[in-house]
Amino acid sequence: MSDKPSVLFVCVHNAGRSQMAAAFLTHLAGDTVEVRSAGSAPADSVNPAVVAAMAEVGIDIAHETPKVLTVDAVQASDVVITMGCGDVCPVFPGKRYLDWTLEDPAGQGVDAVRPIRDEIRQRIETLTAELTG
Repeated sequence: MSDKPSVLFVCVHNAGRSQMAAAFLTHLAGDTVEVRSAGSAPADSVNPAVVAAMAEVGIDIAHETPKVLTVDAVQASDVVITMGCGDVCPVFPGKRYLDWTLEDPAGQGVDAVRPIRDEIRQRIETLTAELTG
């Protein structure tokens, strides 16, 4: 069991918002936080507009793949941040749950993804400060 905090980001397809959030937290917190992401109904691949938008800020997520949400992933996480997955995310006592209301980048181009990316980065900066204090 690790002493470092662990965060799980969950959205429906694990192809956009949760991938960006996980990438930003990994980028900003380094190895001080354990980072996971998953989806309740994972897509086949990460949204290409999301990959492009993240590349613009120097973060390469082209190699990432959407992962299915498991009970084990939730149980292993200290903080679970949901982004539009509704009631499908399992809830366990003692976990910190946050629900971030963010526009879904699915089907949108890079121009529409940029403001979503930037809002996620701001939230991750705040979360990073809380976790690594």
